Amino acid sequence: MIGFDYGTSNCAVATMQNGRPEMLTLGEHGKFMASSLYAPSRDVIANWLHKNINDAHQQTFLDSRRYLISKGQEALEDLRYDGIAEHLSFGKQALARYLEDPSEGYYIKSPKSFLGTSGLLPQQIVFFEHIVASMMAHVKNLVEKQLEREVTKVVIGRPINFQGRNSEQSNKQAIDVLTNAARHVGYKDIEFQFEPVAAGFEYEASLTKETRVLVVDIGGGTTDCSMLLMGPELKNKTDRSDALLGHSGLRVGGNDFDIQLALKGVMPNLGMNGKLKSGKPMPVNSYFKAVAINDVNAQTDFYSESNGRFLKQLMRDSEQPEILSRLLKAYDEKLSYQLVNSAEQAKIALTDASNVNIDLSYLTPSLAQNVDRELFLTASENQLNSIATLMTDAVQQGGVEPDVIFVTGGTAKSPVINEFIKSKFNNKPVVIGDHFGSVTAGLSRWAETIFN
Repeated sequence: MIGFDYGTSNCAVATMQNGRPEMLTLGEHGKFMASSLYAPSRDVIANWLHKNINDAHQQTFLDSRRYLISKGQEALEDLRYDGIAEHLSFGKQALARYLEDPSEGYYIKSPKSFLGTSGLLPQQIVFFEHIVASMMAHVKNLVEKQLEREVTKVVIGRPINFQGRNSEQSNKQAIDVLTNAARHVGYKDIEFQFEPVAAGFEYEASLTKETRVLVVDIGGGTTDCSMLLMGPELKNKTDRSDALLGHSGLRVGGNDFDIQLALKGVMPNLGMNGKLKSGKPMPVNSYFKAVAINDVNAQTDFYSESNGRFLKQLMRDSEQPEILSRLLKAYDEKLSYQLVNSAEQAKIALTDASNVNIDLSYLTPSLAQNVDRELFLTASENQLNSIATLMTDAVQQGGVEPDVIFVTGGTAKSPVINEFIKSKFNNKPVVIGDHFGSVTAGLSRWAETIFN
C-alpha cells in the first residue's frame, strides 16, 4: 500500500516502514518527478499506455480503445519512417525533449490542473485519462521495481476543489478520471484524501496534545486550507469526520504565480506595454492567452489560425514591430511553456536571491530581463489575497481560532509568500513543513490506517 501525491508540480510516493513514512525513489527522477509528459505525437499516448499497463488489464484496455490504438499505430509508423523516437518521456526528461524543438511533438505540464475543467468533450476527458494513466503507469512501474512487489492499494491526494466553477460537477469529473486511470494501471483498492488533511496527518505525528491546526497547502495548481482538530489520541481513528472542522480550496497555486510573473516580468519584452501607431495601447488579450498554460480554451484560442492572422496585423500596426515579432515567434514556435518556465525558474531563484535575470535569448539573442522580489509581490497580489480569504474561510467554518498554522506545499517555500501568510495571523505560531513531502507522507500514514 502506498500514498501517492499526484501533484500539479510533482509526483511523489511514500510507504510506511517501521511506523514512519519513507519517500520512495522514482528511478532517475529521484523522490520527486516533475508532473510533465512528452509524446512525439499525441496519437501514440494510448499505444504506449496499452503496452505499459498491468498485463491483466491490457486486453480490457484494448477492447475499449481499439480505434484510438489503431489510429496511434499509423502515427507510430510515421515516426519510425522519420527516425523519431516513439517512446514517452516524463518529468525533467519531458521538458528537455520539448525544449529541443518546441514546435514538434506534444508536451503537457501539470495535467492535473486541467482535471474538472468545464466544457470538456467526452473525447477530451478520455485523452486526459490516458495522460494521467500514462504518468501513473510510469510511476507504478518504478515503485514496484524498488519495492520488488506488486502494489494494489493506494491513497491518492486530492484538492478540496479541482476547479472554481461548478465545483461539485468538476470534482466528480476529476475523481472519475483519476479513478479510471488508477484502475487502468492495476490499482485495485483506491481511496482519496484531501491534500491539506494529509499534510495535517504528518504534522500530527509530532503533537503531544490535542491541537487546533490550520493547514495551508499551497500547491502547484490549487491552494487548500483545512481547520483540523489533531492529537495523539486521534491519529489512529479511521473516522475523523468530527475532527475535520472546516475546508476551503481554490484553483490558485504555483502555476498562477508563474503566469503572473511571466505577464509582469516577461511579456513586456514581447510588446505587451507598447503602443500602436494610432497611439492606442497594445491589446493585451493575446498576451494573457499566450501564458495561460493551465487553460485549455485560452491556449486553443492563442494558437488558432485566426489569432495568427491577428498577430501579424498587430505587428504591422505596432510602433515597434521588431518587439512584436517576438510574440509572433512565440506563436509560430509554440513557446508558451517555455515563457512560463522562464518565469518559474526566476520565482524559484528568488527564494534565495533578491533579484535575478531571466534569460530570454530564445526570443532574441542576448535578451534578458531582471526581476526582483518586489515585482513578484506586486504580480502576485490577487493570488495572495485569495489565499488570505481561504484561510479566513476555513477558520470561520471551524468556529474556533487555530492554535498553530502549518504551512506546506512547494510554492510556500517562497519568502515573499511565506511572509505574507505570517502577516495575516500575527499572534499565531507558524510552522513550516516539508515543502514537498508533507502531503505524500500523510497519505502513506492514512493508507496504513485504513487498509490495515
